[in-house]
Amino acid sequence: MTQLPRVITDDVLSENLIELLDGKIERLPWSTLDGADDDTVDGILTFGHLLVTAEHLAKFPDLKVVSNYGVGVDHIDVDAAHILNIPVGNTPHVLNGTTADQAMTLLLAAGRRLREGDIYARSPEFTYFDPAYMLGTEIHHQTVGIIGLGGIGYQIARRCAAFDMNILYHKRTPLADNPDNLDLTYVTLNELLEQSDFVVTICPLTEETTGLIGKEELARMKNSAVLINVARGPVVDTDALTEALQNGEIYAAGLDVTDPEPLPRDHPLLSVDNVTITPHLGSATIQTRRKMAEISVENLLLGLGGQALLHSV
Repeated sequence: MTQLPRVITDDVLSENLIELLDGKIERLPWSTLDGADDDTVDGILTFGHLLVTAEHLAKFPDLKVVSNYGVGVDHIDVDAAHILNIPVGNTPHVLNGTTADQAMTLLLAAGRRLREGDIYARSPEFTYFDPAYMLGTEIHHQTVGIIGLGGIGYQIARRCAAFDMNILYHKRTPLADNPDNLDLTYVTLNELLEQSDFVVTICPLTEETTGLIGKEELARMKNSAVLINVARGPVVDTDALTEALQNGEIYAAGLDVTDPEPLPRDHPLLSVDNVTITPHLGSATIQTRRKMAEISVENLLLGLGGQALLHSV
């Protein structure tokens, strides 16, 4: 009987992944990464953003592929993998629309105080309608600044255009391809922060973008501005954001990611009324998560067979 490829996976996987992997690999526990150097390991499948370091990659001479469930690979030492000629796969494009939907959900929720409104509507205090109470800020015809205009950022821009928003963006180089002919204006980061009513971060997490939005950047934003982070938690300085929200330096925030993630249960940001936080739900739809599972497994199996991956970084 042919031995199945031995693959390290998270100890907890989605039902989709378990179904797709059944009979195709021998699953090894995540602790194998820190086990003996002579363990035979053919592949690694990352599901929950656990770290894969250069030391891990160098331990296993038979390692053929690292497949990531998701687009962001900041938890994997990709440079080390390239040096060792180990392909690293991810799942781009398939989650662009879903993550853009989440960005707009947070933008709308934070701007219109949905979290506060829901709590109030369920409370004993809501006994009559007061037209002067809990006013939010408008979304339509406002200025949005998008930091990072890749595939997801462009989909966010498309949705903002439907709200008749004025769209600014900042990235390392101006956009080369604008298939929908959106009305987009390229600006510096400082100009974006100073002019935008809504600031959306959707840039990759790198050394350059870690702490990109800190105390100085928040101070540049309008007092009426809303910050939305659907990138990675460390793109925004958590302490600086907490202080800015508490002091009214910005109007509100909507966060799908935090640093750390999750926040400690006693973290002061969790007690701030004008922030809406979701538990990293960017791609969390039934349809998209199924497609992500299919692509990550296909990448894994192709790599194990010595073939080119569907998507690699």
